[in-house]
Amino acid sequence: MSNLTDFQKLESKEDLIRYLMANKEENPFYGEVLDKVRYEIELRQLQAELVDFQKWAVENKKKIAIIFEGRDASGKGGTIKRFIEHLNPRAMRLVALNKPTDVERGQWYFRRYIKELPNEGEVVFFDRSWYNRAVVEPVMGFCTPEQYESFMVQVPEFEHMLYEAGTHIIKFWFSVSKDQQLYRFNRRLKNPLKRWKYSPVDEKGQELWDTFTYYKDQMFSRTHNAFSPWVIVKSDNKLQARLEAIRYVLSLFNYSGKAESAVNLNPDPNVVQRYFRTVKQIDQ
Repeated sequence: MSNLTDFQKLESKEDLIRYLMANKEENPFYGEVLDKVRYEIELRQLQAELVDFQKWAVENKKKIAIIFEGRDASGKGGTIKRFIEHLNPRAMRLVALNKPTDVERGQWYFRRYIKELPNEGEVVFFDRSWYNRAVVEPVMGFCTPEQYESFMVQVPEFEHMLYEAGTHIIKFWFSVSKDQQLYRFNRRLKNPLKRWKYSPVDEKGQELWDTFTYYKDQMFSRTHNAFSPWVIVKSDNKLQARLEAIRYVLSLFNYSGKAESAVNLNPDPNVVQRYFRTVKQIDQ
């Protein structure tokens, strides 16, 4: 039986991992702790790689836009937080726009996003993006059918122009199951620090699940292409989703020092994969 003295003898996380491995049969809780400790170690290693990646992007004047989309409570915000936690704020931005103003509603839809696009040597993280018009807006009645159709026709051309201008676009869809979404909604409501995240749109998330699914599938089939593919991240396991999303981004670029990395930079295809019409996604 473990006791306080056993833990006081441990001098490092590696010692803790070995101890938990040796004693996890004794206490099922040790398995959970072991997973969390391993996650923290690997996250730190991947974040160090992100620092190297950002430095390379600055030096080589890369323009990188990383889009985070998904149903509410799918883990987008938590993943972005881990991406940017140790990055140089002078060379990266987080974009999370409010609903458009009356003036913006009268403008070309993409205009409010154009000014947020990355400059040379900058990585921009979009916590939701122009793809609001592909899923949330038609589901909630925030746009007309004509506005929706116009967007769906224009967005591949818009992204192709960005691609030709040297902007790297990475489009993530965080895929959460219906039961897991409901569980996370209930946790938000019980947590005074996260209650602000719950909105009227969240309330409709479960009720309109199938409608969201229809528009999500339309978005994938009409806006997935070779120059800006959709990348699905299975996010029922939030810790795993965070690590694999970071790993996927790092896998795309040959940044300085990558060859000497001590951490695995190959994303798990069981967690992260490009959209394929033949593959059933978890949040169907």
